[in-house]
Amino acid sequence: MADQSVTPTASDPPPPPTGPRPKSTNRGRTSDPISSSNSDSTDIPEFEPFGLPGPRGFPPLTDYLDIWDVDMMRRPDQPNKQEHHTNLFNSDYLIVRRGQEFQVKITFNRPYKPATDKFALEFVIGSSPHYSKGTYIPVFTTKERQSSWEGRITNTADNSVTMAVTPAANCIVGKYHMYVAVVTPFGVRRTRKDDRRNLYILFNPWASADAVFLDDEKERQECVMNEVGIIYHGAYDDVSERDWNYGQFNYGVLDACLYIMDRAEMPITNRGDAVRVARKASAMLNSRDDEGVLVGNWSGEYTYGVAPTSWTGSTDILLGYASSKMPVCYAQCWVYAAVFNTFLRCLGIPSRVVTNFYSAHDNDGNLKTDIILDENGRIDRNRTRDSIWNYHCWNECYMSRPDLPAGFGGWQAVDATPQETSDGLYRCGPASVQAIKHGQICFPFDAAFVFAEVNSDVVFYSRNKDGTMEPVKVNRTHVGRMILTKNPGDMSRREITDQYKFPEGSAEERTVLEKADEFGCKREKSDPPVADVDLVLPTLEVTVGDDFVLSLEFTNRSDQKRTVDAYISGNIVFYTGVTSSEFLFNDPTVTMSPNKSVKESVVIESRQYMKDLVEQANLHFIVTGKVKETGQIVSAMKVVTLHNPKLTVTVPVGGKVNEEMTATVEFTNPFAFNLEEVYMRMEGPGLMLPKSKYFSLIPAGSSLIWAEIFIPQRAGTSRVIVSLDCPALRQVAGQATVTIAP
Repeated sequence: MADQSVTPTASDPPPPPTGPRPKSTNRGRTSDPISSSNSDSTDIPEFEPFGLPGPRGFPPLTDYLDIWDVDMMRRPDQPNKQEHHTNLFNSDYLIVRRGQEFQVKITFNRPYKPATDKFALEFVIGSSPHYSKGTYIPVFTTKERQSSWEGRITNTADNSVTMAVTPAANCIVGKYHMYVAVVTPFGVRRTRKDDRRNLYILFNPWASADAVFLDDEKERQECVMNEVGIIYHGAYDDVSERDWNYGQFNYGVLDACLYIMDRAEMPITNRGDAVRVARKASAMLNSRDDEGVLVGNWSGEYTYGVAPTSWTGSTDILLGYASSKMPVCYAQCWVYAAVFNTFLRCLGIPSRVVTNFYSAHDNDGNLKTDIILDENGRIDRNRTRDSIWNYHCWNECYMSRPDLPAGFGGWQAVDATPQETSDGLYRCGPASVQAIKHGQICFPFDAAFVFAEVNSDVVFYSRNKDGTMEPVKVNRTHVGRMILTKNPGDMSRREITDQYKFPEGSAEERTVLEKADEFGCKREKSDPPVADVDLVLPTLEVTVGDDFVLSLEFTNRSDQKRTVDAYISGNIVFYTGVTSSEFLFNDPTVTMSPNKSVKESVVIESRQYMKDLVEQANLHFIVTGKVKETGQIVSAMKVVTLHNPKLTVTVPVGGKVNEEMTATVEFTNPFAFNLEEVYMRMEGPGLMLPKSKYFSLIPAGSSLIWAEIFIPQRAGTSRVIVSLDCPALRQVAGQATVTIAP
């Protein structure tokens, strides 16, 4: 048979490439590679000659100054770490803050002679150190010759010299290596590379020239130094708390935070800019598009990871990511915010976790959350797509904003929870809180998104038979009802709603909303008449497994009889506002005499909701109805957070540093069913690293006791934080405050 293969001609397209795509590099664009890894470094030669060697090579250098020892003065009890507020870091290396002097002691082979001897300290960071890029910094001993970092000799004794170094207040943050270089007539002789001379430089909230300077010692202690956090959740009228161990000083956490920036391939030269660091970390704390730290999961199914409700601190997460080089499973908003808080505090950026109750998730850039009703006033679940999170956690970090007009520095909102993309990545912020409050949402970054989270209107639309919709009720006060953070210096809560918005209905608020409207954030313009029937739902505190009564109060404010065809819908919802299932539906008709109130009670039995409960156990009641006489719409919404049983945690008093203690946890299963696959976690800053225990079964009505021995590492007041988690019961926690004597 004849060969029917076709010989390609010049006009045919080339075959498609096979194999992996070539790695993108900067070759051909710049002579030096862009350094984006703090773990990479370049060895600097021990001897750099000034000229060519003679016929017999270089003469012996024994007559000239030689370096015998370098002491980084890195012990926690020495002044460097004490004065730089880094003595709590569990690290063998010197950790200092930029813009502030630290000292290094060098021992030579003979006494130092200032008139003839010349030496310098050299600090390098990254794989291609360069003076012009701030990645190679020589520090000299005389005022006549200084680089961007200042140096001075503070003491000479025998053969030793103590030199004080002040890094620039805007220098790169990360891990440096230090060399000591001595000038001889024939060349520069320097120390060999030695990891013991590694130096970490952090942001400095205590230095007025640093971009993160925070002129409030109480806030600094809370937002940089405090390791124990409280994260608020639940409902705005029934706030719950969970403790968290940020653990920013734990062994390995600082290196893990630097690895996050390496993994993001963030250029070393950008790492002195707090705005860029916070924005990059906002993207890297989630794994959506860059193999970042945490995998989000709101499904309730956590077989292949740790349930978000099980975590008690950030240490396991960060160390797990740094060691496995793989995203850690799983997280929800408070976990993202807590780990992000550890990252920021560890690097020296003041930060705090905030919780916004009734947080709007705005997909389309307007300021409306739409609830669709049919012509009878009943909610149309098929067409109601918008959701309001019962609460949402994000972070605030404190920094100046030289990229914005004056007055918009200070607290900046940043959010690592992947909700919407920003410049192509799942990230949010830093957005100036002042800009959000004043409606200046054109400023970078993502101010409009955060503005919508705290200012959206809830708009009820009536859908007519022909498909048209008209707004019948607007609730302008439901979203952004309350914003909380931990109070500095104690374990109480602090409301900061007034930092995000002016009082509802005030002249300032109207001005802000008009300004936001100019920038494209459209608010509902219609103002439907308010019904003359009020509907109020009670505040309830209910424990999981309890029966309870939902009492609705209808009040007729008119001088005529009113009749309401009401629809009472009870739903099991995730805290994101997404409905899991409907467990209750009633449609009573309520008749009210003029200026009278009528109560309508509904008995809720536990068997109705227990079988379909999802984690965090939220019941969402929406009551809507139409007034027969006027056609007006009445509505009310209420989130009931079911309270879980607590863990009892006890620690004996009188503990001392380096003496054994025992933490005891007790739990009783209060249900009529067994709890299976139970995981418990325990940790405490300065007390113990994270520990975990597994119980395959806790029978109905039975109790367990877990006793754990630990040895406190430092004096002061701290907390033991414990969680219990299983598929049938989430968000069970307990804690005990511990005071340790020296």
